[in-house]
Amino acid sequence: MRSPSDRPTAFISPHTSTSTLIPTAAMDIEPFMLRAILTALFLGPLCGFIGVFVTARRMSFFSDTVAHAALAGVALGFWLGLPDPTVPMILFSLVIAGLILWLKERTALLNDTIMALLLSGSVALGMVILSLLKGYRGELDRYLFGDILSVGWGDAALALVVLITVGSVLFWKLNALALLTAHSDLAHVSGIPVRWLNYGFVALLTVTVALSIRLLGIILVTSLVVIPPAAARNLARSLRQQILLSLFLGLIGASGGVVLSYPLNLPSGPCITLTLVGLFIVSLLGGRLQRAHQNAS
Repeated sequence: MRSPSDRPTAFISPHTSTSTLIPTAAMDIEPFMLRAILTALFLGPLCGFIGVFVTARRMSFFSDTVAHAALAGVALGFWLGLPDPTVPMILFSLVIAGLILWLKERTALLNDTIMALLLSGSVALGMVILSLLKGYRGELDRYLFGDILSVGWGDAALALVVLITVGSVLFWKLNALALLTAHSDLAHVSGIPVRWLNYGFVALLTVTVALSIRLLGIILVTSLVVIPPAAARNLARSLRQQILLSLFLGLIGASGGVVLSYPLNLPSGPCITLTLVGLFIVSLLGGRLQRAHQNAS
């Protein structure tokens, strides 16, 4: 979290008069806030979409593992002197994701054991590297807790590219993923390349989670992947409905949390997560009312 002196000094242009504030607010949003909102609008729905399959396949801990593994990638980027550690962060997360799948196939270890091993090892490696460096505490906080207000136009453009790419692949393989999630044996018999589809899905999930770290931070990024589909499940009657609701809730939660974080001078990660938790509570109550109405009729 940046201090008030480090943050941009205006959400709305100071040249906007009070009488015209509401009609012209959209035009006078400062560039830093526009970049933040756009990035949230791109990544929020994407996380909600891919999260439907993450929760259905019980991979929530997997996404948390690759998120924490990103800490070592960030530390390596700082150690190499890179101005932006995004590339090593993504690459290291992909390596850890690949190791999880490889160890799952080649050993008798349980999934949660493998993920706990790699999570703790990655975090320990990152902490050791960071302990050897100086002057990166402020930058590290941005990746731990999220600071979307610091994203540049390049980050927003990258988020858009990932949204289009990952979203297109998910829509393309939607039926195969749905069958694989519901009946893996039937998917294999049907001729679906189960192994490659698993690896491809894991790669898409890892890239999505790694890029969303700037939005929520390493500690809380999993909330954007897990909470929207969980909330959508409280209301949806089919997979299609759950996907659409999860997309919408991810969009509202991410963008709403960003808008709240600036005036409150709080990191974006906790604000987005609390917004999502609020939406989940509303969906839980709405789902109960929906079922009560159905039972009454």
